[in-house]
Amino acid sequence: MKQELILASSSASRQMLMRNAGLTFSAIPADIDERALDEQLERDGASPEEVALELAKAKALAVSKLHSAALVLGCDQTMALGTRVYHKPKTMAEAEAHLLSLSGQVHRLNSAAVLVHAGEVIWQTVSSAELAVRILSAEFVSRHLQRVGDRALTSVGAYQLEGEGIQLFTSVEGDYFTILGLPLLPLLSKLRDMDVIDG
Repeated sequence: MKQELILASSSASRQMLMRNAGLTFSAIPADIDERALDEQLERDGASPEEVALELAKAKALAVSKLHSAALVLGCDQTMALGTRVYHKPKTMAEAEAHLLSLSGQVHRLNSAAVLVHAGEVIWQTVSSAELAVRILSAEFVSRHLQRVGDRALTSVGAYQLEGEGIQLFTSVEGDYFTILGLPLLPLLSKLRDMDVIDG
C-alpha cells in the first residue's frame, strides 16, 4: 500500500472484505449522527441511492478532517422495498416485522463508496442489487430469528446473506460485495488507477 488508507467505519463485514482483498488499512468510525442525516435526506426527497451516497460522503469527510494526509473511504448502504426505506431493527420484534414484510417481495440494496483526500471528494460510486425473498411463514421467521439471535439487529434487512440468511431467498441479482455493503470491484479499480495499490 503506497498511501495510508482509512476505512471510516467499524463494520466487520467491510473490514473482512477489504482484508480478504489484500488491502492494508486502518478502521476509524466517523463521529456523525447518521440517523439525523438520514432523516433529513429523506425529508428532502433524496432517493435511497442518494441517501447511501450522502451518508458515505459524510463519513469520509468527517474522518478526513482528522486525518487529512490519508485517503479515507466512506461507505453506506440503504435498503428499499418500493418506496419504503428500511432502517436497522432495534428489537427482535422489529426484525421479525422486517422479514415478514419482505416475504414474497423483491427489495433493493444500494451500496455507496466515497474516497476523500484532504477534505475533498475524489471519487464516488453506488452499486445496487435486487433480492427476491421467498414466501415466509411466521413460524419459520420466528425459528430463524431464534437461531441467528442478535445478529439480526446488525443489518438493515435483519439477515446475513453470508450466513443462514441465504435460506430466505429465491434469487439474487447483483454482486456479493454490493450486498455486503461495499462495491469492492470498482473501488479496487480506482485504487489501481490512483497507484495506491499495485496494478
